[in-house]
Amino acid sequence: MGQFRQISTFVDVVARGSLSAAARAEGIAPAVIGRRLDALEQRLGVKLLQRTTRKLALTDEGAAFLEDCQRILADLESAEAAVSERSAHATGHLMISAPAGFGRQHVAPLIPSFLAEHRDVTVTLNLNDRVVDLIGEGVDVAIRIASLSDSNLVSVKLADNHRVVVGTPAYLTRHGIPATLDDLAKHNCMAISSEGSQRGWTFRDNGKSVTLKVSGNMSCNDGAVLHDWVLAGKGLAWRSMWEVGVDIEAGRLQSVLDEYAAPGNDIYAVFAQRRHLPLRIRAFVDFLRRTYAQPGYWRQG
Repeated sequence: MGQFRQISTFVDVVARGSLSAAARAEGIAPAVIGRRLDALEQRLGVKLLQRTTRKLALTDEGAAFLEDCQRILADLESAEAAVSERSAHATGHLMISAPAGFGRQHVAPLIPSFLAEHRDVTVTLNLNDRVVDLIGEGVDVAIRIASLSDSNLVSVKLADNHRVVVGTPAYLTRHGIPATLDDLAKHNCMAISSEGSQRGWTFRDNGKSVTLKVSGNMSCNDGAVLHDWVLAGKGLAWRSMWEVGVDIEAGRLQSVLDEYAAPGNDIYAVFAQRRHLPLRIRAFVDFLRRTYAQPGYWRQG
């Protein structure tokens, strides 16, 4: 206990800029603070602070030790908060952002069940397909479907996902099943297009990532419309398994070129920080992970 008090006193003195300020914060005499620092330096065998009546200055050893102490105290605070939260319950308002299509199918329907478990939480769900600024827009947690290996945000993987080329059995009977990527040129391929620019379809071929510009007589900037068109037998579409898995299971759609499917595009929850994360955010992320991990979830209609 004495060692911990010495360390916390050292960090507090540096943060407040003087022994007297740290003493006032604790309601004790500055001499007590001085004795703790003396004991700490004697125990370590190094000088941590150059002290005069007017100012404090960290020594090189003191600066290095301060960084370690700050990290240790922050980790301890996080551990205490986590223990406290286990016996507490989630409260407050939760601002969630999700892609429009995915959010309608796999976030919005789950929120009533989440709120039934956490009755002191309220939720606002914003559905849009742009990448939101979590801090600037006050978003607590965003659902993203992408490869986040280079993201600066904190992310938690919620579920695996990949994209597949699909068509109806009737369409494939009429036009044939593509066996290679070159065969796509023979098919009516319906792609996402925004502001006149096609996003392209990405595959893995001979160990390399390949993005193809496909051709067809229909394109749209809304994935839900492409889903409707492909179900109507109008051609092939490149869609996520979270969207078409149920259709494949039911036999309404058939996937092709599976051996060329590219990895990635998994489903993540992202937030701005990991430490001091409110319990309502942790509870919601855990709820989604548990739900998505249920056997057969992605095949349920």
